[in-house]
Amino acid sequence: MTAAPDVLDKHAFLYSVVIPVYNSEAFVGRTVDEVVRTFREAGLRLELVLVNDGSPDNVWPVLEAKAQEYDEVVALNLLHNYGQHTANLAGFRESRGDYVITMDDDLQNPPDQALVLIDKAMEGYDCVFAQFEQKQAAGYRRLGTKVIGMMNKNIFGLPDDLVVSNFRILRRDVVDRISASRTAHPYITGQALLYSSHRANVLVRHESRAEGQSNYSFSRILKLVLTILFSYSSWPLRTLATIGFGVAGVGFLIGAVYLVLGLLGQIRTPGWTSTIVLLSVFNGFTIGMLSMLGEYLVRTLNAVSATEIYHLKGRAE
Repeated sequence: MTAAPDVLDKHAFLYSVVIPVYNSEAFVGRTVDEVVRTFREAGLRLELVLVNDGSPDNVWPVLEAKAQEYDEVVALNLLHNYGQHTANLAGFRESRGDYVITMDDDLQNPPDQALVLIDKAMEGYDCVFAQFEQKQAAGYRRLGTKVIGMMNKNIFGLPDDLVVSNFRILRRDVVDRISASRTAHPYITGQALLYSSHRANVLVRHESRAEGQSNYSFSRILKLVLTILFSYSSWPLRTLATIGFGVAGVGFLIGAVYLVLGLLGQIRTPGWTSTIVLLSVFNGFTIGMLSMLGEYLVRTLNAVSATEIYHLKGRAE
């Protein structure tokens, strides 16, 4: 009979909760209050890192006020809107916790469910993802989640029995590996899979958004898909190369047929249509290939030349 694994004492650790903030002036204060209250009532040590991701509303004064109100709160003000994953990375580098929890600013991830993540992590896991009992999201977001899930499986080796989400807890060593990685386009979920070894899911509640609409629009999901494809995978280039070999093979075959027909005297008038079609196909494919190579080149250049992928313009605690 296998002995039950030792369970760690959750009161022995400091927990950093990292929350990217965007367009949430009306309700982020309530989110902060709920997180602080939840951890205090549970008797757990908390560091709450709020990252204003260049929000266009007047949310920064709210974050400054919360940093003054609570000793547990640190607020970062990013210079521009860099995206959720970059904001999380900024929070990771600021955090000091033994475990780091990432969650949304809109109370769709109920703060009391962070305790469920912690309990699971205490079983010895270095990465625990929340699996929602019933996710409250628009149809296009669910479709985007499925597409990104397929990419996570093929690119990052996501196991079939693991479900990923942005509500997760990571052990300090995993966070340090992510923070030290050199990439101009961070993708925290994929990096968490790359830099962890003992992962699990735990069922949690998922609530409706406190107010307004989700900031994760169709264009943002598409941008994330392209980031994963071009920054972490050679699949687009290899796919295009495979198609290129196929097109080239067809071209050689057509050329050989016309050569034989010409030698046999079967072609008396040059085929203008065939010439235009072949030129269009090959030139179009060449332009597509060059564009694909250019995208990889630009991203590689950004990765090796950029010293910082985000900049702070303010900090409050």
